[in-house]
Formats: sequence, structure tokens, C-alpha cells
Amino acid sequence: MDVKNPIINDSRRLIRQLSDAAANRIAAGEVVERPSSAIKELVENSIDAGASRIDISYSDGGKTLIRVKDDGHGIAENQLLLALSRHATSKIDGTDLLNIHTFGFRGEALPSMGAVGRLTITSRIQDVAMGATITVDGGLIGRVRPAPSTIGTVVELRDLFHATPARLKFLRTDRAEAGAISDVIKRLAMSEPFKAFTLRDVTGGGDGRIIFRADPETGDLFDAMYGRLSKVLGVDFAKNSFRVDADRDGMTLTGYASLPTYSKGSSISQFIFVNGRSVKDKNLLSALRAAYSDFLHSGRYPVVALFIECDFERVDVNVHPAKAEVRFREPGTARGLVISGLRHALAEEGHRASSTIADATLGAFKKSGDINNSSNLRMSQSWSMEVPRHHPDQVGFSEIQNDFSSRQHDNENIIEQISNKLGAARAQIHENYILSQTVDGLVIVDQHAAHERLVYEKLKNQMAMNGVSAQTLLIPEIIELSEQDAAELMEISGELNGFGLNIENFGGNSIIVRETPAILGEVNAKNLILDILDELKDWSQSNIVKEKLDAILSRVACHGSIRSGRIMKVEEMNALLREMEATPHSGQCNHGRPTYVELKLNDIEKLFGRT
Repeated sequence: MDVKNPIINDSRRLIRQLSDAAANRIAAGEVVERPSSAIKELVENSIDAGASRIDISYSDGGKTLIRVKDDGHGIAENQLLLALSRHATSKIDGTDLLNIHTFGFRGEALPSMGAVGRLTITSRIQDVAMGATITVDGGLIGRVRPAPSTIGTVVELRDLFHATPARLKFLRTDRAEAGAISDVIKRLAMSEPFKAFTLRDVTGGGDGRIIFRADPETGDLFDAMYGRLSKVLGVDFAKNSFRVDADRDGMTLTGYASLPTYSKGSSISQFIFVNGRSVKDKNLLSALRAAYSDFLHSGRYPVVALFIECDFERVDVNVHPAKAEVRFREPGTARGLVISGLRHALAEEGHRASSTIADATLGAFKKSGDINNSSNLRMSQSWSMEVPRHHPDQVGFSEIQNDFSSRQHDNENIIEQISNKLGAARAQIHENYILSQTVDGLVIVDQHAAHERLVYEKLKNQMAMNGVSAQTLLIPEIIELSEQDAAELMEISGELNGFGLNIENFGGNSIIVRETPAILGEVNAKNLILDILDELKDWSQSNIVKEKLDAILSRVACHGSIRSGRIMKVEEMNALLREMEATPHSGQCNHGRPTYVELKLNDIEKLFGRT
């Protein structure tokens, strides 16, 4: 025995060929991680098969039964056995692994499922009287047999992981697994608005319970997309979203994104698709965050469904076992498209604010139960329709008529102002809220929040025109970094310099900071650099300097805006309304809160039982 090299005689170190069954079970660990993974693979196969209707059923969170039925072109009888072989696919020929037009292409899903569960495939192609079926149980493949079937395919997977029981211990509760299945189907339904999807929970037998159903949408792409997103993400999202339609260097970006005033506390409702495939790409999520950075404070996330389309050769979808990630040949182009496309669309929305704010306001009125209680309502002297101060018994008809005549000129002015989007100012209450009458309702404006946004936009425009002033450090700071960190920083040094942060290579792994943005005041240069590096690791891009600058401008805007408690004249109030109408993004303050609430006359009348 060679004690110096015991590995030589260790049979565990010998290289051997794994059996097909073992290879399939290992592949299943990557492809079929949980029931929702299996359903995703099967439904994508249905889509690739040209199906127009796809029905999905499951029991016990997909652990005991998964069934996917479609009306696609089906699988020929003489192809069923081959379909259960690894790396067998009808979707590519293997000569070009970048020009991929389908969801599935590796040929691993069906054999992987058959290796860890009990799989049955029944299919029929057109112009054939009888379909065919085949089963595979724990890797053991049965023979192909005739079976009655409609045109299309039914795949049934029972007892998932029964051949690898240890994997069952890693599954979550039935409810959690069912939630994951629902999420997968909704993502696929979003990307295919012209197809029908039905998801059922058949636990306990019978027809089960419909969890989700989406009929085919009609109209053009945007109409279909809007209808499908209304179904999947809800009517509130549809009402409070805006259309995105942009292109850049041969890439297109379409979809819908929420107004900043309609946001969530997590990123769970952010959906990005590349060539129809749902992906989680750090570069794209970073771009989404950057696009909304001016409108949402930390901890709030927009709701989006965005679709990027490009030549298939420009994106590699073969970089993740579950195809959940992609790699762009030109990541900067994709990032720039998302940022510019969203910002342009946001700018076009002008001062629009979320309609759900109005719904919440009306709901609050209804819950209060006392809409006539005006003990806390204190009108300022700037109320343009001030009531005569005389006691009614002391005022004759002629006095009222004279008072009305003296106001006629002002009231013709009011009619002219009412035709504007935010209407004509009629009152100021609690020295902070402007009441404005519109053609068909009422607008309540938070004067401080609204003016804060206006000042902030002016400051940003001034900075964009004049650049960011830099302050030269009396003693430049030398910072030691790793070789990779130093290289990554120098790659974006030009961008940082545009924000007033001047860094240079100081030899080896060191950089030297010579200038910092003047508006930030005294800065810990090392901490700022380390923060930038952390963000680069998290998002592949750093916006931290810009965000710090924007935060300062926001603070300056807050101090420079009309304060709460200031009594405003009617002319000042109307001037503020007109400026809001002319300023992009004035529907929300710098933190994403609404600057105004619009109530329609119809809804107001309902509060008083008039309709």
C-alpha cells in the first residue's frame, strides 16, 4: 500500500460513465426543481407546439398530479419514444445555439420528469385517426400504444420525485407550491396574450377549482397586452399604468408600467420578458430602478410588465439551467433602452397621478359616516367665492344682486380657468390644501408637495444645463482596492466624472480621488467609493452618486418650496396649478406621494345619494 499517495488505490477516484438513469436524475435536479418547474417546461412545450388553448391541472400543489393539455400540432407516434431521450428535440438542429426562436430546446425536460416521476404522454397529430401514448416510470420506459386522443398533446406527471424521495423533503407546503405554479402560469399568460390559459386545482378529484383563467385577447398588440395585464395584474394596475413603446439600436421595448404613485413595498410585481421569455436579469432590474429613481424613495417599487424584443443572435438564453437568466451581447444597449424608454414615457404622462388615490379618498369619506361635519373646516380669506358677511335678515335682494354683479367679471375668469386640466382654484383649506373646480369634478392639491416637485424639476434642469460643480480636495485621497475593484471603477470613471467625482489610477491596485461633487459638501471619499463598488456588485451598474445628488436637490427643493401653513392668494393658487400642468412628473412629489387627488362629480354626488 502506498501510504504517501492513498488516492491512487481509492476506487472512488476512478472516472466512470454514469448510467442513463443516473444522468437523467441529475438533470432533473436542474430542470425540475419543483412542481412549478415541471409545469413551466410543459406549458412552454405547448406554446412551442403552436397551441391556442392550454389547460393545466394539479393536485396537492403538483406533488401527486400535474396535467397539461394543449391543442398544438402534437407528436407523431413514431416520435414518442425519441421524445423521451435526452437531448432529443425538434426545435433546433444544434448548428446555431444563439439563433433560438423557441422556449424549450435542450430536450431534457421530458426524460428528466420520467426519471423522477410517473410520466404519461398521449398525443395525436393532424390527419391521423388515432393517437398514441407512452409511459415512463422512474426511468423505465414502456412501449408505445394506440390511444384515442384529440389533436394535440396531454402530458400527465404523477407522484413527482417518487423515484428520488429525498427530494420530496425539500418541497414546501402544498399551498406554497400551488402559489409558485400560479405565478408561473401568469407569467406565461402575460407573454402570450392571444392564447387561452386555464389553471385548475383538482385536489380531491372531479373538475376541481379554477385558480386562473384567461381567454384569448383581441385587437392589436397593445390592446391585447392591456387586456391580459388587466386580468393578471388587476384592473387597478391597468388604470394606473402607462404605455411604454420605445426602440434603440434595433431593440424594442413595449409594455405597461405603473405611475410612481402606484407602487408596492417589494419588487415581486416586476415582470421583464426578453423575446417572450420571463427573465430575472440584474442589469435590467438595475435599469428599472434607475428609471424610477427620481420618483420613488427607497423601499418602494413600481409595478411593470416590460417586453424586450431583439434579434435572437443578440441574446444568449443558454446561460442558466432553467433558462431564467439571459446574457445580452450589448448589455449597455438593453439597459439604456429600459431607462430612456421609461423616462420618456413617464415624461409624457405629465402630471397624471394614480386614480387609486381618489378611490381611497372616496372610501375614507364613506367610512367617516359624517360628511356634513365641518367643525374642522377653516376657509382662508383667499376663498375666491367668499359669502357676503352680512346677516341674511339684514340683506335685501338688491344688495345680493349688486354683490353678484360685482363678481361677474371674476366668475367669467373662473369659467376660463375651469377648462384647464387642474381647473380653477376656489378655496384654500387648512393653509395647505387647494380646492380647485374642474369641468367634471374637484381637485385637491397639496400645495407644499406640488411646489416641491416643481422646484426640484427646475433644479435638475439647471444642473443638467450647467453641469455638476466639483470641489478639489485639499489632500487627494488614495484608496487601496483589489485589482478587480480598481479595474471596475476605472471603467466607469468617465461617468463618475460627469457627476463631479474625479478618480484616477494611482498605480497597482490604488486609485486617487481628486474631486468630489461640491453640492454634497464634506464627503468621506473612501466610504463613497466602497458604496459604489457594492452597488456595482449588486446591480452591475452604479447610480449612487446621481442618487446622492438628487437627494440633495430634493432637500433643497423641500426647503425652497411653498410651506404648509402659508395663506395663498387666488392668483398664486392658479399660477401653481398652471405650472403643475406644464411640468412633467408633477403628479407626485419627490418621494412618490401624490401631489393632488381628483374626484369626479359623479362620485361626489354618490356620497350624497344624488345618483
